[in-house]
Amino acid sequence: MKRKIIEIDQEKCTGCGKCIPNCPEGALQIIDGKARLISDLFCDGLGACIGECPVGAIRTVEREAEPYDEAKVMETIVKQGENTIIAHLKHLKSHGEFKLFDIAVNYLREHDIPVPVLPHGGCPGSLMKRFAAQKADKDAIAGGASALRQWPIQLKLLNPGAEYVDNADLLISADCVAHAYGSFHRELLNGRILVVFCPKLDSDIDGYVEKLSQIFQRHDIRSITIARMEVPCCGGTVMIVKKALELAGKDIPVAVRIIGIDGSLRD
Repeated sequence: MKRKIIEIDQEKCTGCGKCIPNCPEGALQIIDGKARLISDLFCDGLGACIGECPVGAIRTVEREAEPYDEAKVMETIVKQGENTIIAHLKHLKSHGEFKLFDIAVNYLREHDIPVPVLPHGGCPGSLMKRFAAQKADKDAIAGGASALRQWPIQLKLLNPGAEYVDNADLLISADCVAHAYGSFHRELLNGRILVVFCPKLDSDIDGYVEKLSQIFQRHDIRSITIARMEVPCCGGTVMIVKKALELAGKDIPVAVRIIGIDGSLRD
């Protein structure tokens, strides 16, 4: 199968070993003075090791690889003790890999190994949460109820692996839309997962294209609604989504809603 997996540039690698502690799955080892990927089965492709490489020798690529096997990984993890188990579970949870997290926890329970209580950490603002799964009542929204179904909503904070994106209808909105359009919750957001960014003022546009492409690749998305302002610079919202779809090789139905600077729906 074709999937995301780690690739190591052997010419750049100095064999410093800083990547090893950040791969509790045991996919990396120092062999003959270089970091090596020893098994496709153990590499989840999430890239926890990348940020620890001081020379930039590690990256994620998409290639044919054996499917990642969480049960086999847990056989290795439990031999390394509680701290490694905790590191692995935190790793899965922080990347939104809740299905793999459940497999790991079930493995511990099946083998009578205590499931550790994970410490809280990281920015509270990026902690993933899911709210009501169904559409909210339009009368309730008109009365002030929110149609928001998940947190976070900013693309920079959103985890590409978040399970609430599975089989979702996405609303990808420019920042200003919710402030300008009075019926944002009732007419645009209701029943959709929200992603927001500013195509003009945010700096990492290439990163946004890459992150959206990962979301499109890793999940079955039912539809995409793009909400943008009528001002020309906001057209970048549509461009970013189209580039991400092209990069992901996905054909997902897209609708565009344009909001006037006077708060009216222009399309």
